[in-house]
Amino acid sequence: MLTYALRRLLISIPVIIAATLLIFVAISMSGDPLADLRQQPNITQGQIDRVRADRGLDQPAYVQYIRWVEQIPQGGFGEYMISPREIWPDLRRVATHTLQLVIGAEVIAFGIAVALGVASAKRQYSVFDYTTTTISFVGYSMPAFWFALILQVSVVTIWQVTGIRLFPLANLSSPNPGTGFAFFVDRVHHLILPMASLAIFSIASYSRYMRASMLEVINSDYVRTARAKGVPERKITTRHAMRNAMIPTVTVAALSFGALLSGAIVIETVFGLDGMGRYFILQLNRRDPYPIMAFLVITAVVTVVFNLIADLVYGYLDPRIRFD
Repeated sequence: MLTYALRRLLISIPVIIAATLLIFVAISMSGDPLADLRQQPNITQGQIDRVRADRGLDQPAYVQYIRWVEQIPQGGFGEYMISPREIWPDLRRVATHTLQLVIGAEVIAFGIAVALGVASAKRQYSVFDYTTTTISFVGYSMPAFWFALILQVSVVTIWQVTGIRLFPLANLSSPNPGTGFAFFVDRVHHLILPMASLAIFSIASYSRYMRASMLEVINSDYVRTARAKGVPERKITTRHAMRNAMIPTVTVAALSFGALLSGAIVIETVFGLDGMGRYFILQLNRRDPYPIMAFLVITAVVTVVFNLIADLVYGYLDPRIRFD
């Protein structure tokens, strides 16, 4: 298993390097990063030239790329274009908040989807199966921001009718969230609505993959053999069928993690969360290339890491994969 993990890790390194190169080329071709600075009436050409020299913008493109990449392992990602302030402290704060949201939504979505997919496959063409299929199609076609707004309206309506405030409508924490376990409970309480809004599409998607895969597995020869030997049905489902049926769903979940990060941009805007999504929009409006590139690198690394985790899960679910 260790050899398998190391092999997958080595494969991920050139992927990340290629991602940094593509990000740098794409952002460099997007326009002049000092265009907004030039439009300010009190800025002289000498000041603009000094900024260009300080940021290395007067150097060839490959020199700028090497200079930028050298700053990444140091955890700094350089400074903002205009402000002599490091990018990493701000990016680390918002990345922590977004990962809490996205990982929580992914765990909820995967757990519910696997349970629904298995139950639907075991009760094929039943009322439960048709009901979950219909709900999945509705969830699959429902925009995340619209569902988020519906949840907010529902919470406000319940508050007005009963006087009970079920969940907060915005922010990550209360004014005085406390420390330790109290802080954890307060953070989870604030993230329940955003996580539900982000997870609804994934639940619909993953449950369909899980159902289709489970139907294929439960009709396979080795499952029929297990039943013929008298193995209990619960054991057949959990230890034999479900374990192999989860492999396609794990693949979809890993590949969809980047889409969840993109969806977090909308959800964080709706709920007013201090996350990577709002940070990205803010820096995009400022046309500052360095924090945008840092954001994209973090997104690429997180996507590669979760694909690596998926590869390791494959090896656990099906030991034959380790020797491919």
